[in-house]
Amino acid sequence: MTAPDPRLLALLVCPMTRRPLRLDRRTGALVAEGGQATYPVVAGVPHLLPPDALAAPGGRISRARP
Repeated sequence: MTAPDPRLLALLVCPMTRRPLRLDRRTGALVAEGGQATYPVVAGVPHLLPPDALAAPGGRISRARP
C-alpha cells in the first residue's frame, strides 16, 4: 500500500460531505470524518469521485448542502 503524501491529506475533504478525510492504515482507504464514506487509494492516488465512495459499515452517505 502506498499512502498519499501527508501534505495532500491535510488538504483533502470528502467531496460529498465536505468533512476532513483520514487515512485508515488497516485498509489503506480514506475515511470521511464521522465514518459515512470511505474512498480507495490506488497506487498512492485517492479516488474521490462520488461513484467510487463506499458506504462505511453502518454508515450512510449524505451530500453536504452548498
